[in-house]
Amino acid sequence: MEYDVAIIGAGPAGLSAAIYAARGGLKTVVFENALVGGQIVVTQDVENYPGFEESVSGYDITEKMHTQAKKFDAEFRTEEVKAIGLEGFCKIIETNKNTYRAKSVILATGAHPRKLQVPGEERLTGRGVSYCATCDGALYRGKTVAVIGGGDSAVEEALFLTRFAKKVYIIHRRNELRAVQIAQQRAFANDKIEIIWDSVIQDISGTDAVESITLFNRTTETVSKLDVDGVFIYVGIIPNNGLLKSRVPCDDQGFIFTDETCHTNIPGIYAAGDIIHKVLRQVVTAVADGAIAAFSAEKWIVENEAQFIDTNLTIDSLPEA
Repeated sequence: MEYDVAIIGAGPAGLSAAIYAARGGLKTVVFENALVGGQIVVTQDVENYPGFEESVSGYDITEKMHTQAKKFDAEFRTEEVKAIGLEGFCKIIETNKNTYRAKSVILATGAHPRKLQVPGEERLTGRGVSYCATCDGALYRGKTVAVIGGGDSAVEEALFLTRFAKKVYIIHRRNELRAVQIAQQRAFANDKIEIIWDSVIQDISGTDAVESITLFNRTTETVSKLDVDGVFIYVGIIPNNGLLKSRVPCDDQGFIFTDETCHTNIPGIYAAGDIIHKVLRQVVTAVADGAIAAFSAEKWIVENEAQFIDTNLTIDSLPEA
């Protein structure tokens, strides 16, 4: 099976790329082995997406994008991409079900939550340890929870948890938050939220579910125990770069470097969304990345059509997968 552009990942960046590529007349396929929409699907209230006066759910935003992409004949396949190979100017995409060929590839695989790597975290994941307040917050109605982190995600999810929990602790390793000012102001004004500064978790305890956490104060160098029913962890994200990390330049955290067209160092391979090196990771920036990548891929294909012909690697001339 042959395509002009193969998009790996169906989060906001991948969906935006699919819309622009398919609408631009490119034969487009999108691979996604989980939920179409990516991590934003589980966010109940998106308040900063342009054009929506009232908050809108992540699911609603991405479902409309999914429908729009399909309207322009983008194909969606529920398959896990295992490897990307190169055959001259042709890209070979191997999935858990089939092998595909494409002139260009847009990598929009996103990122996943960073773990604390402390005792009890892995054992109690799903039994009090969570990385998604929107997914699990309702389970803690009338209970006490701790949110780990001080950035936008941590503070915004702590505020969300106050809808259910009777008490929300924000545990932060520094003495000031890193979240945007409006989120900080809301947290400081919420009487359900208490911030514990200069502290890190040493241990998450519980027999069948989370019962307490052990904290170490970095300033006083004291250890204390805090009884909680749940722990929500927001200490950063790790890029899902396994398909290309050995072949493309990345920053020290593994995010892929691209140029202003979202082009990687490999001809015809682009990257967009949370996986790339940039200053802001939001739905609106992911959507912009996807549009740029698709537009750039279309131009690249047109500009290099002679290369496909000269190397006998036009899409039409390739053997069946």
